[in-house]
Order: sequence, then structure tokens, then C-alpha cells
Amino acid sequence: MQDLNIDVVRSHFPAFQEPSLSDQAFFESAGGSYPCRFVTERLERFYRERKVQPYWAFPASRVGGEEMDEARTRLAGMLGVEDDELSFGPSTTQNVYVLAQAFREWLEPGDAIIVTNQDHEANTGAWRRLAQAGFEVREWKVDPETGHLDRDRLAPLLKGARLLCFPHCSNVIGEINDVAEITRQAKSEGVAVCVDGVSYAPHGFPNVAELGPDIYMFSAYKTYGPHQGIMVVRRALGEALPNQGHDFNGGALYKRFTPAGDDHAQVAACAGMADYIDTLYAEMAGPQVKAAARAAAVHDAMRAREIKLLEKLLDFLSTKNSLRLIGPNDATKRAPTVGVLANRPGEDIANDLATHNINAGGGDFYSPRPLKAMGIDPAHGLLRLSFTHYTSDGELNRLISALDHVL
Repeated sequence: MQDLNIDVVRSHFPAFQEPSLSDQAFFESAGGSYPCRFVTERLERFYRERKVQPYWAFPASRVGGEEMDEARTRLAGMLGVEDDELSFGPSTTQNVYVLAQAFREWLEPGDAIIVTNQDHEANTGAWRRLAQAGFEVREWKVDPETGHLDRDRLAPLLKGARLLCFPHCSNVIGEINDVAEITRQAKSEGVAVCVDGVSYAPHGFPNVAELGPDIYMFSAYKTYGPHQGIMVVRRALGEALPNQGHDFNGGALYKRFTPAGDDHAQVAACAGMADYIDTLYAEMAGPQVKAAARAAAVHDAMRAREIKLLEKLLDFLSTKNSLRLIGPNDATKRAPTVGVLANRPGEDIANDLATHNINAGGGDFYSPRPLKAMGIDPAHGLLRLSFTHYTSDGELNRLISALDHVL
């Protein structure tokens, strides 16, 4: 198979043809990616041609419902799960909240759940608040030097627990956690597993069935799509948890954890994410395979390109003795979400980079817990440099040049 062609990749993103953005280099993808043209075209078409209540017999309604179903079916196939095991919500934060309410009803008083202090607050806050309802909340702590989650530290926490919640990848540490091994470890003790994939999925869709967790969540607006949360809940756990949707929808797995009505247009537009993956696969000249295999091949191609760029950035940062790199210095073990601690607040450095037309962020990124665990003042914060496969070599060179100047 062929490698990704960066010029072809960028042709699928309207932002790279937008004159007002032409002199900007975007390194804040961890906060939200550019949407691909397939998504924006589907969204515009839905609002223009299908913006009626879906699933009735008349044409605009029928086709609108079909497009919503298409999004769920195709994305589920790429994630390796059944189509009714995938559902949409207004955000991953909201999806976590709904799930926490389901567990609050399902668990027995005194039951234990495990969270980490590596998490973004969106995935940990709702779980931690279950302590107020009488449940035990245990914390799997990161290594204070590296931010790493050590599986040896997890083992004693699993005894008697009911649920483990952890991130596939932290949005400030960047290390890719071994979801498959952690999941196997938890399930050997009879513990259900919920994985926050928000910071990982932009770098390639994972095969959730192969990884094995009961719940996997990520955000469409960080995976080139609209502002929706995407949630996989595997059948056995999904049918055991109490229904959080309308009573009459309790028999439909994908509706059980969606209390509010769908955002019809945005759900339908999510099919554009599948269009993008399939288009990249076709451009790589891959053989005919099923959806999960196509997504896996694109995942690997995305990661290969990102690793190449990331190695160059990490090499540069290693020459700056005044900086502390957060997370691993091995590009193969991390996502291209690079947190850097400097002697100035992260936001100040990001502001300086903006004068060089480098778009980056600074602060705690809703992750004060891991920063505090590593001895970093959240008010001082990090400079975060994040990108994806669509970042060009020229943009990375511009970033390094600007960093050399402002640091």
C-alpha cells in the first residue's frame, strides 16, 4: 500500500484553501481538529435539503433518517462493533455524565470504581462525584516524574472494584496507554472498563472490539467532524445498565444512553468522517477489505506520518535544557500532543507564537490533576503543541523556527 500523500490529504480540508488561514500554522489540534470537506458538505446539504423531522415516509424525512443511520452503521463498522453499540451525544463530557448516572443506579452502596489522575476533567469529574452517592472512588496515580500509569500500581486497586475508567491517551502527557493489556488485567478481576479515547482517536480510529473495553468514547469534533460525542457501549454491559433514555426507547441499545433527542444534522454529517477514511484508503490503493480493516490501515498510515514529524520536534526540544518535556521522548509511544514546561507560563509562550502565526495553546487544558501530580502549578501551565497527520513538513519547520525565536 502507498503512504499518505500530504498534498492529497490537505485537499480534503477546506481550512487549507481558506485565504484567511493561509499564513497560519495550526498546532492546537488536540483542542479540535479542522473538519474535512465530506463532513462540511454533508452538514450543509442536510440543512439545505433534509432539515425536517427524520424517519417519516416523505422523501426529505426518509433520506434524513437514512443518513443518520448511515453514520452510525459505517462508524461502528470501522470501530469493529455492531451498529447499535454506537451512539451519539452532544459531547463526550455529556456522555460520561449520562453513563455515571446509569452506574449510580446500577451499583450497590459501597461498590468501588477506579479513576486516574492522568485524566482530563471531562472523563473523571462525573465518576468522582459518585463518591457523594456512597460509592468508593479509588485513584490510580501517575508516576510523579513521568506521568506514566504503572500497571503494577493498578493491581491492588482492582480487588473488589466494579469499574475502571482511564484515558487511551492523556491530553497533556501524550503517552499512549496499552488499552488492550490494561483491559485484560481489569477483566481478569471481573472489572468493567471505560476508556476515554478523546485524545487518541484523532490519530486513527481504534478497533474497539480488539482492544476489549466495555465502553469507548471520543469526540467527533476532534476527528475531523462536527461537535458530537461518539460512544461505544458493548452489548452485555449496555443492556445490564439502567436505561437513561425515554422509556419507549429502552429496547434500542443505541438509544438507552441518549436522554435528549439527536442533533439530526450533525449526526448525519458524521458519515463524512467515514467518507474521509474510505477516501484515504482508496488513495493508498489498498485491496478490498472490510470497514475495520480499512480504518486500521489508515490508522497505521496516519501514525506513521505523525511519528516522522514528531521525531523531528522531539529532537529539537531535547536541545533546550530549559524545557521539561511532559511524557515520553519516544515518538512511537506517544501521540503528537506535546506538553512543554518552561520558565514562563505556557499561555505567554503561546501568545508569543501567535505573533509568528503559529497557532498553539497554553494553560492546564482542563487537566489540573496530572499537572499537580507531576509538581506543576496549573496556573503556570504548559505550552501544548499538538498536530495530526494533515500537518505539513513546512508547518513543522515553521513551528521549530518560531520556537527557537520565542524561547
